[in-house]
Amino acid sequence: MKISNQSSIQQQNNITSISLQDVTISYDNLDAVRNVFCNIPKSKVTALIGPSGCGKSTVLRSLNRMNDLINGCSLKGRVIYEGIDLYSPKIDPVEVRRRIGMVFQQPNPFPKSIYENIAFGARVNGFTGNMDELIESSLKKAAVWDECKDKLNESGCSLSGGQQQRLCIARTIAVKPDVILMDEPCSALDPISTLKIEETIHELKNNFTIIIVTHNMQQALRVSDMTAFFNAEPDENNTGKVGYLVEFNETEKIFNSPSQKATQDYITGKFG
Repeated sequence: MKISNQSSIQQQNNITSISLQDVTISYDNLDAVRNVFCNIPKSKVTALIGPSGCGKSTVLRSLNRMNDLINGCSLKGRVIYEGIDLYSPKIDPVEVRRRIGMVFQQPNPFPKSIYENIAFGARVNGFTGNMDELIESSLKKAAVWDECKDKLNESGCSLSGGQQQRLCIARTIAVKPDVILMDEPCSALDPISTLKIEETIHELKNNFTIIIVTHNMQQALRVSDMTAFFNAEPDENNTGKVGYLVEFNETEKIFNSPSQKATQDYITGKFG
């Protein structure tokens, strides 16, 4: 059963950061995810969960127009951020990606020094303040300063996988976004590094809105305030699957008393 358009089951005191209004995303005219209504609250962590192929990463990438870089991808509906339609012809996608940053599944530091990994994006975006202070502040917020402070001139690629991912988070923070998107940021990391990333996420939500895609149910439960569960069903021609939003609510309610049987089945491991 699909959720009704009243997917904003959120508390009245939540301020919306990004609103998806009847969003359908297609690749080469084939719908990947359909009719998504969702109000993502500001200064909270929202997790997008669901089985592979349900469209959660596609939805995540739509929030800062990363899907624009994929040939044949199109979006119908509206994505409203701070009252602005992000897909209006007047909107510069580059500015969208500055305000809504992204951390990818695989750590991807630039082949530059740790210092320059942070400084590069800040310079491109016109930063004219004290660069040393920005580097230190960004690395501290990403909980990797102590591991990097004595080797800022060494390559970012020389760090461990978990440190590289936190460096990438610091690089994102340095351009001063409002929202940080994370696409399975711990999937390539060991348990200790994963724990550090999760601790970092808890700290970051004091200053940023965070939206994370994860396949790890325990991780969603640990780090998020809100959870959106996506599922997929065969398309009309039975040649593929179309994703849709089943349920969106506070994480505690999703995991302890979901309103949809499909949600209950997924989080208890009956499919996925």
